[in-house]
Amino acid sequence: MKNIRVLLGILGLDQHEVGAVAVARMLRDAGMEVVYAGRFKLPAMIVQAALQEDVDVIGLSILSGAHLSLTQRVIQNLRDKSAGDKVIVVGGTISPTDAGKLKEMGVAEVFIPGTPIKNIADFIKKKFAG
Repeated sequence: MKNIRVLLGILGLDQHEVGAVAVARMLRDAGMEVVYAGRFKLPAMIVQAALQEDVDVIGLSILSGAHLSLTQRVIQNLRDKSAGDKVIVVGGTISPTDAGKLKEMGVAEVFIPGTPIKNIADFIKKKFAG
């Protein structure tokens, strides 16, 4: 299996970092290369970092409630830069209705608080198996 590169970042004014840092560490422990972009990122900053780091997966952590608009801006920015093939996963307090909307936009999966890290790692690994 190829070495999977993941960028994790926290979008918007969200200050909640503990979960994203835990996910970053556990994905690294699962054998992935993880680039942690940190907090207070704008969609364009996430896309720029993803392109510079040549990642396969973009993980967005959003607990502020602005997940629909911010994720849409990331997806559009990726498409504008001909990089719409990146796998995007989103984590946060997201209703099932909004999770469905995110998937319709092109998000591969949505993970809510309490999701076992193994499930996140397994989902990402399956995307690149074969």
